[in-house]
Amino acid sequence: MSISYTVILVDNMHNFVIVSNRLPVSVARVDGKLTFSMSSGGLATAMSSLEATDQIWVGWPGIAEDDLTSAEKAQITKELRKYNCYPVHLTSQNIADYYEGYANDTLWPLFHYFQAFGNFNDRYYAAYKTVNRQFLAAVRKCASPDATVWVQDYQLLLLPGLIRKSLPNSRIGFFLHIPFPSYEIFRLLPERRELIEGLMGADLLGFHIYDYARHFLSSANHILGTTSDHGAIEYKGRRVQVDTFPIGIDYAKFRATLSEKKTKQEIDILGERYKNQQILLSVDRLDYSKGIMKRLQAYEQFLCRYPQYMKKVTLLIIAVPSRTEVDTYKQLRDDIEQTVSRINGLYGTVDWAPISYQFQGLPFNDIVALYAKSDVALVTPLRDGMNLVAKEYVASKRGRKGVLILSETAGAADELHEAVFVNPNDTNRFAESIYKALTMPKAEQLRRLKIMQARLASYTVQHWGKDFIEQLNVAHQSHRGALSKRLTQANTKEIIESYEAATSRLILLDYDGTLHGFSNSINANAVRPGAKLRTQLRAIASHPHTHVCIISGRPRSTLEQWFGDIPHLLLVAEHGAWIRKSGKWHQNAQHHDMAQVRELLQSYAARTPGSIVEEKDFATVWHYRRVNPELAYVRNAGIRRELNQLVEDTELAVYSGNKIIEVKPRSIHKGEIAKLFDAEYPSDFVLCAGDDYTDEHMFEALDNQAHTIKVGFGSTHAHYQVGTLERVLDLVEKMSRAKPSSRPK
Repeated sequence: MSISYTVILVDNMHNFVIVSNRLPVSVARVDGKLTFSMSSGGLATAMSSLEATDQIWVGWPGIAEDDLTSAEKAQITKELRKYNCYPVHLTSQNIADYYEGYANDTLWPLFHYFQAFGNFNDRYYAAYKTVNRQFLAAVRKCASPDATVWVQDYQLLLLPGLIRKSLPNSRIGFFLHIPFPSYEIFRLLPERRELIEGLMGADLLGFHIYDYARHFLSSANHILGTTSDHGAIEYKGRRVQVDTFPIGIDYAKFRATLSEKKTKQEIDILGERYKNQQILLSVDRLDYSKGIMKRLQAYEQFLCRYPQYMKKVTLLIIAVPSRTEVDTYKQLRDDIEQTVSRINGLYGTVDWAPISYQFQGLPFNDIVALYAKSDVALVTPLRDGMNLVAKEYVASKRGRKGVLILSETAGAADELHEAVFVNPNDTNRFAESIYKALTMPKAEQLRRLKIMQARLASYTVQHWGKDFIEQLNVAHQSHRGALSKRLTQANTKEIIESYEAATSRLILLDYDGTLHGFSNSINANAVRPGAKLRTQLRAIASHPHTHVCIISGRPRSTLEQWFGDIPHLLLVAEHGAWIRKSGKWHQNAQHHDMAQVRELLQSYAARTPGSIVEEKDFATVWHYRRVNPELAYVRNAGIRRELNQLVEDTELAVYSGNKIIEVKPRSIHKGEIAKLFDAEYPSDFVLCAGDDYTDEHMFEALDNQAHTIKVGFGSTHAHYQVGTLERVLDLVEKMSRAKPSSRPK
């Protein structure tokens, strides 16, 4: 295949950087000389179709650094420039521990649900971190400050986070080419939090199918406590979009190859060799995830059940060598070859072998010929991210019949609905599916193929690459749009100047999520204000003509304990039910009968581990911060439905907050308090900061002259948004050190 790259012969910064473990150019030593050969893989095809004029690819060139002299390394770097590539040199030990070790001996088996094969080794992970940092160093040498960087696959899970810290203005995309496992599997990794946080550096995370995206969102929820909205995650002041992009194939390439003379000759050879026989085809890299042994068991069952197919069918197995030095793979190869020999010995005759087995890769034309000529393709992995063999087989059926038997656990099953689906572990039904495929009417075979081919032609690997980059740009712009209200350093300076120049000041501050982070602990002392914050609030409250108020949903006893000794500080508890002025609490709400509400919430808490019911003076709250996120999601729906029925036609209302459901009088909300204080303490400087829906009432109630700040992104009535509460704390610190005017209004 011919791949066109723009040649760049000078050192400069690039606007589009692709990063993968391997470069599309492989370097090898042949007869003492370095050779360079292009890959014809799908990823290289996708990238070459993006038509980026300032593109560079960063990755390992395929030869150990130990085997190279300094001059040869320089030669490789220079030669790779012609292909728009930049090398990351890895030592033999790096390769052993990072690639063969953590990537393929730890992540690969776990992500494919073979946790028994996972090797947890501290040395492996240390190497994995080291190599990911090496890739970062290479990216920094190549990427402009606002470059688009697309990181590929499980070998580089930490890299998006590293790039984000180093190049904060870059567009970062990440695509995982293998399955993302369920949380129950992913949690087995000791480094699970670091890996998830590494991925959170991206603007867009791509997966083949929705199940993988769903598993990722679940893991992020469990490990980081994040929530998602339409596939978007907010974490540490950033929005990360999660979406699905089922990778395609170079459809036109397969169709064109069918017309090549070499392919036609090979088809004729196969036709002569297997005259009067139907061909079952199995093409895989030798790997335990591919289900080759299960395939052999099903084929043997088929021969036992349908002896009339003796001498009328042959199973062709092409096993492409992979990790041949690893014991697990050596054992797998031995098991396969022994099983093939046993079946051939048991069922074969002098002039017929049930199975033709080859342990080698084949030229592209030969593979396409096999696809075209075979009657049935057995694509039955135990687990596979996508499996392009299934798509390649369908694409190679131009005017020819054929049936695809496809595993339910292959990612391709989400697209190729006209295949015959099997559970590879169900040997009996698998055998029956082989019979069904061999006896399927030709018209039905052609009908199914036509539908699948239309799908593959409409979403090729080229479409996949362009689609991802387009959505990456959308995600990045969406994030920047969310930052359009962001509180800049210039804004902060203006606010402090306004604060100092004002003749009177009113400051309304939420507490949880605004002045202090959340905690999973039930104990309020876990989020108790520190001495620094208390000192700063004391300083601000002492400023002349300045009124500072903490407005919280917490009980008055807690606020009294935390802030009661700070002179002149106003306190509002339970979102406005209690107001403390001049050291005295004043009731600002009426009591309502909560007996049925308490009973309902307590019944849910009893059967929901990790949840508790909090009874306030004027509200009842169900807390689920420590509940399994999936269970909490289910419980929420039921609780809200039943609560809304209970409070119908009453003065009570149901509210959802940050991992709470609260029932309280409709008349109690922070907006009324904001109006009350704004009227009672007329000021020419008003600042209000909060983080959730309760604070939106304040933002909406205050006039446009107020400085309103929301912690977090999403829609808001606030004038400014900040990603983390540290920005609010920074503003509080600056106000505490300010020199405000002492002139009375």
